[in-house]
Amino acid sequence: MPKLNIDGTEIDVEDGITLIQACEEAGVEIPRFCYHERLSVAGNCRMCLVEVVGAPKLVASCAMGVSDLRPGPEGQPPEIKTLSPKVKKAREGTMEFLLINHPLDCPICDQGGECDLQDQAVAFGGKLSRFDENKRAVEDRNIGPLIKTIMTRCISCTRCVRFMTEIAGFDELGQTGRGEGAEITTYLDTAILSEMSGNVIDLCPVGALTSRPFAFTARSWEMKKTETIDVMDANGANIRIESRGNEVLRIMPREHDAVNEEWISDKSRFVWDGLRSQRLDRPYIRDEGVLREASWKEAFSTIATKVNSVSPVRIAAIAGDLCGVEEMFALKELLTALGTPNMDCRQDGSLLDPALGRESYVFNSTIEAIDDTDLLLIVGSNPRLEAPVINARIYQNWLNGDMPIYLVGQDADLLYDYESLGDGPEQLVEILNGKSPLSKALEKAKRPMILLGQAAFARDDGKDILALAGRVAQEKGFVRTGDNWNGFNILHTAAARVGGFDIGFVPGEGGVRTNSILNAAEKGEMEVVFLLGADEINVNKLSTTFVVYQGSHGEIGAQMADVILPGAAYTEKSATYVNTEGRVQMTSKATFPPGEAREDWKIIRELSEYLGKPLSFNTIEQLHQSLYKTAPHLASLNSIDVEQGGEMFKNFTMKELQLRSEPFGISIVDFYLSNPIARASAIMAEMSALKQERDRGAA
Repeated sequence: MPKLNIDGTEIDVEDGITLIQACEEAGVEIPRFCYHERLSVAGNCRMCLVEVVGAPKLVASCAMGVSDLRPGPEGQPPEIKTLSPKVKKAREGTMEFLLINHPLDCPICDQGGECDLQDQAVAFGGKLSRFDENKRAVEDRNIGPLIKTIMTRCISCTRCVRFMTEIAGFDELGQTGRGEGAEITTYLDTAILSEMSGNVIDLCPVGALTSRPFAFTARSWEMKKTETIDVMDANGANIRIESRGNEVLRIMPREHDAVNEEWISDKSRFVWDGLRSQRLDRPYIRDEGVLREASWKEAFSTIATKVNSVSPVRIAAIAGDLCGVEEMFALKELLTALGTPNMDCRQDGSLLDPALGRESYVFNSTIEAIDDTDLLLIVGSNPRLEAPVINARIYQNWLNGDMPIYLVGQDADLLYDYESLGDGPEQLVEILNGKSPLSKALEKAKRPMILLGQAAFARDDGKDILALAGRVAQEKGFVRTGDNWNGFNILHTAAARVGGFDIGFVPGEGGVRTNSILNAAEKGEMEVVFLLGADEINVNKLSTTFVVYQGSHGEIGAQMADVILPGAAYTEKSATYVNTEGRVQMTSKATFPPGEAREDWKIIRELSEYLGKPLSFNTIEQLHQSLYKTAPHLASLNSIDVEQGGEMFKNFTMKELQLRSEPFGISIVDFYLSNPIARASAIMAEMSALKQERDRGAA
């Protein structure tokens, strides 16, 4: 390891890193604007200048590697000075130039209080400016409803351009002009429709790019900040909820290298206005076809009267995609006490089966391993819409290396090049038989990965597709026990799905799944159906059934309900969620549910008293004790518990398959309107309409 002398302290640093990284390891703060750890080096702001003893001039520490430094005349380690008068003067001069044209907008700028330019001007700038010429002005650009632009403030750090090109995969943003006429803009003066565009707001070190929906709403120091987990998809991105009073005003990403790095999707970031729209804030009962307000006691009594008059085999429950593990566990305990095995958390009709083992329904290689894979086969999935942050990892690997990507499913713009093998299960058979264009590439691959989307399993032959994919994975090297590599990966679209599988919220012995529950209800054979936040189903089949809807929004399920029980949104409760790779995480309560709404597990616990089947827990601590007895791994937060023994593959490798020739479908049609909270959001509705208009124009 190279040795460096930084400000008189000698340290060992990793070979290949840059000077700015070495200084950070030594605990020395180096100012910067253009440099960012996850973006390529631009070296254009010059704020990170340091003095290398013996060098003819100051060097940009972001662009100078430690391996490029020469030792001293007697072999002593290279000496770096970051606090010398020469460096101090250079930083003050750089800051003075940056502020020549920067407007004095601090009192009215949304970036005020969390602005890198403010902070570094105070810490590293001079006391006054020598320039009194007129400042330049730049016309603001409309780049969509999410990002507000005031480009007069721009210092041309190009972070936004590099992010869009290198991370988001959209070459729509760039710098035009030269000198004083240089400006950042979209190439065709159109809105940016990347699912990741909001991240440029965090990257902008000045107030040139800010959040349009959040504009002039609050200052950063006014808001309470709550660290929690996103549930807009199954990635489980780490986020920070910023609220004032009982209102969520902003959602920001938190850094977690193994899950979301420091990015979140636009749906995760801007869905916050949907948290206050179309909310259920009190119980309702349907009388003569019309919903009316009711008390909790009346609502529970109405449910109890109906349930106690019905045979248990005619009672069923479906859990939605945003449910926490706690409420699903409580509902399962209640249903078991009532004697009904009819329950399912797969409201899309998926035939993934937790009985096959955890390996059969999680992202086994882990999300982080996408960075290391050297071949990717995507089956029945559009990662760009189903998990934009995961798709960004795929894009970065493809962009930085020579990873070949193959697709079995419907063609789509995934932002990277791929070879389409076809759109049906017969292509998997060809791969298994060695007759696919993929076969030769697989022989060279050391860490191949197969990514299976929900569209592959939400069909009548879903179990056979799973078996076939398992055989392909085992026989074609996607799973290599000797190398400790399991590239068999399921990409979920629902935040609740893996947690539901972990606790067994699927039909018990003699029970029926979602599609069968709905069909039975349509025929009058299912008399009571509990919908726990389930809105992605065909509720028309429930028109003659007694429906109990428990959830946070007055959405599709609530419109069909006979009794509505108002629950809490994910920002209003502490609940366990398990992401697509099986990582256990927990949300934190940022605000309280509106009106008379309650946390969902508490509603189920109280309902159990009215049904004469009181559950064994009264507090969240007691619930967790029961939960952890059923699924001990859920007690280990931020951990992944997946057995890598390949036992899952032994369950169906010799199974006779009955495949249907129909092509794989689509799991998510509209990225912006994929769940009840998103559909209640005016911001998401505007983005959806804009995307549809763009698609019609392209067609």
